Amino acid sequence: MSVNSANRITLRRPDDWHLHLRDGDMLKGVIGETSEHFARAIIMPNLVPPVVTTADAIAYRDRITAAIPTGHEFTPLMTLYLTEGSNPDDVEEGYKNGVITALKLYPAGATTNSDSGVRNFDKAMPVLERMASLGIPLCVHGEVTDPDIDIFDREAVFIDRVLDPLRKRLPELRVIMEHITTEDGVEYVKANDKNLGATITTHHLIINRNAILVGGIHPHFYCLPVAKREKHRLALRKAATSGDVRFFLGTDSAPHTDDRKESACGCAGIFTANNTVQLLAHVFEQEGALDKLEGFASINGPQFYGLPLNGDKITLEKRTEPASFAAKIETGDGPVTVFNPEFPIYWHYAD
Repeated sequence: MSVNSANRITLRRPDDWHLHLRDGDMLKGVIGETSEHFARAIIMPNLVPPVVTTADAIAYRDRITAAIPTGHEFTPLMTLYLTEGSNPDDVEEGYKNGVITALKLYPAGATTNSDSGVRNFDKAMPVLERMASLGIPLCVHGEVTDPDIDIFDREAVFIDRVLDPLRKRLPELRVIMEHITTEDGVEYVKANDKNLGATITTHHLIINRNAILVGGIHPHFYCLPVAKREKHRLALRKAATSGDVRFFLGTDSAPHTDDRKESACGCAGIFTANNTVQLLAHVFEQEGALDKLEGFASINGPQFYGLPLNGDKITLEKRTEPASFAAKIETGDGPVTVFNPEFPIYWHYAD
């Protein structure tokens, strides 16, 4: 990365290590917002029905690549949805043939379309053991779903009850704690220097739980894991901008149509695919860490996954006039509201 001046930076083209594209008309409507800015992305498998086999992943990958706009160079990195019935042989075949990059663990009921997730980890151990032996990464949605656990405590409890015991049982398993939201998550990653990484979203670097609840309920700031107290947001910013190679970008950009967000039981998810890079430049500049942006957005992720770095570069420059972003993305399913940080962003892509 080169910081050409206080107002101009050049970095390797970023990757997104946690992305929702959905399917059908929604996929066709949003894929270009990612493929314009990112070279690769880890694609979430929580469709209905979920992507559970290598054949499912091939079919979904084909639908994604068919929808990428002409002229965009983008590689979807496919994942399988871990279930209690996942077939270790199918997982091994998919990984060795280059079809899948990782598996995704959803505790049953944790988030959108997660009802097929794991309830009994003993039943999932055969595939987890095979993954550990082959070096296949496990992407983890790190929340318990017990109704007696406060929603703001679910990540910390998951670490204690589920993740730490699993890692002690299978220390060779490579694990990514996706979209961490707490100081607890940051400290757990920092305390473990082998086979553990974490993604951090754009929006969790910018909002805390006040954004959802103060002055009324703001559905377009509602996501899962839900944004937490300000002390947790500050811990995430410190981790992301620290240069620590265990932390890297996963936007968790998750499109829902406005009618599904703005309803009596609104969906969880924030759409940040098209403005993340510029928002990150703003955050890293605020933290005095522009020189660390390339590591977080473009280097740490592929190094954890054992993939080559992107060769092409992007350049951002800071201008006196704010950047403009579309307020909504129009899709065949309906409009999707874009994350609005509610402050101006002065970083632009260089011409």
